Amino acid sequence: MATITIPEPLPSPVEDSEALRKAVQGWGTDEKAIIRILGRRNATQRSKICEAYQQLYQESLLDRLDSELSGDFRNAVIQWTLDPVQRDAKMAKEALKSKDPKRLLVLVEIACASTPDHLIAVRRAYCSLFKCSLEEDIILHAEPPFRKLLVSLVSAFRFDEAEVDEAVAQKEATALQEAIKRNATDEDHVVWILSTRNKFQLRTAFECYSKIYEISIDEDVKNSISGDLESLLATAIRCIHSPEKHFAQVIRKSIEGLGTDEDSLTRAIVMRAEVDMQRIKEEYQEAYKVKLADDVIGDTSGDYKDILLALIGEDNL
Repeated sequence: MATITIPEPLPSPVEDSEALRKAVQGWGTDEKAIIRILGRRNATQRSKICEAYQQLYQESLLDRLDSELSGDFRNAVIQWTLDPVQRDAKMAKEALKSKDPKRLLVLVEIACASTPDHLIAVRRAYCSLFKCSLEEDIILHAEPPFRKLLVSLVSAFRFDEAEVDEAVAQKEATALQEAIKRNATDEDHVVWILSTRNKFQLRTAFECYSKIYEISIDEDVKNSISGDLESLLATAIRCIHSPEKHFAQVIRKSIEGLGTDEDSLTRAIVMRAEVDMQRIKEEYQEAYKVKLADDVIGDTSGDYKDILLALIGEDNL
């Protein structure tokens, strides 16, 4: 359930392009106008605006925004304006280039919290943008402990309907528990279960796990396995089982304590604003007893705060 507010009547892409041109020309930039336009358009509408802007002014809207804006506000606006498939492909590339195991969690989010069709589209976009496959780059850049699971997850094309076999779920819950206790979560059978089963089947297996062993599978992973492999596996499980809980947790971690992790905050809100942000807001309030908007207001400022509020449907511009 998306949270962006699309105006009625909706201006044409040409009208939006003309308004954006006015916002980025002359002395100073009208950031509020940029938020009111781009922050209230869905992916299809933003794509048409980019096309119209290019035709009208013979320049890329993204390039103009990149040159006119700055800081976290610029990053949020550009990530939001990008086609979602290209955005995710570029996020995956940046995560692999960083060589930081913690950044690899972005690939898990893309692989496990996306629809099968979206993941296929991201892989195609990756090939087009970077002249190699996502799988090739994982083999090239990721360390050996993570390669097998990551390649399997990004290569998956899961059946996307609610077909569940309870007996298989119980059997695979046992197989997962045995592997976790032996710290053998990268063995072929475990990787095969997590990367090929449809999400409904896996959720049933995770529920069986909780009933049989009286502990959730993600808690057991946390208690039994340490380091970056644990984070990778736990993220995959959370994104499959309850993506709204995962992204609520990502947002909470990005703003609690001293300082703000703006990259994680931006990523979570931009990636999910058109997917399940309403459910994330509900999960956030239930888990942390505070509205997501209140935490965003308390931890961010200026135009960056305003674009995030627009994407979660809480702006008053």
